[in-house]
Amino acid sequence: MNAVPEVSRASMGLRVVIVGAGPAGLMAAEALLAAGAHVDVYDAMPSAGRKFLLAGKGGLNLTHSEPAESFRARYGVRADAVGRWLAGLDAQGLRDWAAGLGVDTFVGSSGKVFPAGMKAAPLLRGWLHRLRAGGVKLHMRHRWNGRLERSADDARGPGWRLGFDGPVGATSVAADAVVLALGGASWPRLGSDGAWQPWLCAAGVEVAPLVSANCGFEVAWSEHLRSKFAGEPLKGIRLAHVDRQGRRFDRAGEAVVSAYGLEGVLVYAASAQLRDDIAAGGPTTVHLDLQPQRSEDELRQALARGRGARSWTNHLREHAGLHGVKAALLREGLDAAAWAALLADPAAQAARIKALPIVLNAPRPVEEAISSAGGVRLEGPQGLDERLMLRALPGVFCAGEMLDWEAPTGGYLLTACFASGRVAGTGLADWWVQQRQAGATAAP
Repeated sequence: MNAVPEVSRASMGLRVVIVGAGPAGLMAAEALLAAGAHVDVYDAMPSAGRKFLLAGKGGLNLTHSEPAESFRARYGVRADAVGRWLAGLDAQGLRDWAAGLGVDTFVGSSGKVFPAGMKAAPLLRGWLHRLRAGGVKLHMRHRWNGRLERSADDARGPGWRLGFDGPVGATSVAADAVVLALGGASWPRLGSDGAWQPWLCAAGVEVAPLVSANCGFEVAWSEHLRSKFAGEPLKGIRLAHVDRQGRRFDRAGEAVVSAYGLEGVLVYAASAQLRDDIAAGGPTTVHLDLQPQRSEDELRQALARGRGARSWTNHLREHAGLHGVKAALLREGLDAAAWAALLADPAAQAARIKALPIVLNAPRPVEEAISSAGGVRLEGPQGLDERLMLRALPGVFCAGEMLDWEAPTGGYLLTACFASGRVAGTGLADWWVQQRQAGATAAP
């Protein structure tokens, strides 16, 4: 029996088209370049990494330094799946990768990891230079128009043909395999508009609806609160929520009162649970502890002291430490009679300060969210295999935010996008080698 000829990656002649020049697409390009593939990257925007650059506007939070087990847990119900991606490129691996581009990183006081200089642009410039030097070709201002068809080439076997709308009109591009890294539906002005959803659904791919993640929530504030305190930060608070399934969120942090409701890091951390609870049964209630460093009994005793000639504003400031937006929230939603009853009852005041109810009516639209949840299913016959190849479209791989997972801010989003790109790139290269070996076996 003749041995199966070995197909080396360096000489395999693989032609790949990647759609999307964000972190996931570029990381897939890097992995494929290392495998010896010819790579062309197409993107609708004028330059690569537009959303990545936006993420670095206030200091690029690249990843997080917390222990691996805790890190994986940040991905919730997708912890196992994303954990497999992270096995190939975890937080330390991402820091090592950045160092290879000449960008040192450091751990901030909160455990978040940032590049030296706190900027995304130097990292992206170095990366693009290395990719171009290795032979990756970038085609900007080319928007995929949904065309993705099987094509036959007698010399190479079946492949794919894609359609793009570019500066000179519609173009058609051939490839042996494809990586789609199209992003979700947040920040559509930067290129991630979710337009790909109906196209993949029509091709037999199962897609979960794209919804808001890491988003703010709408609250029916009074005109007084909205006009006087919109944009005010809520520092040193605690947010608690129990959903309809009994799952509890309880964490300290900061939020912001906005004209439409509540937003900020603490709200984003709870957003998946809050969004799903609202979807399941309508408006949901969170409770804010406005003074988590003081017990309810301590506050009750302090507020029971006579206020003398002081106004209620000064009384709350002196004995409960409440002023500004926190004092306004204590009054919010109460009519004159209810407010008078509250001021006459120190125990009720303390209880309200420690568990102020806020009704959240709806998440903000996905185009305003920091990221989106939903996307191409990770499981099932119409989902993805372990290499992130579409089962319905062999030879087409997906990566990044367009997959059905989500994560809180803090470096977790970026890390998983990079890691999924690595998985898709290496998975595609391995799949191609297997295809070529299978063809060599079948040859007479």
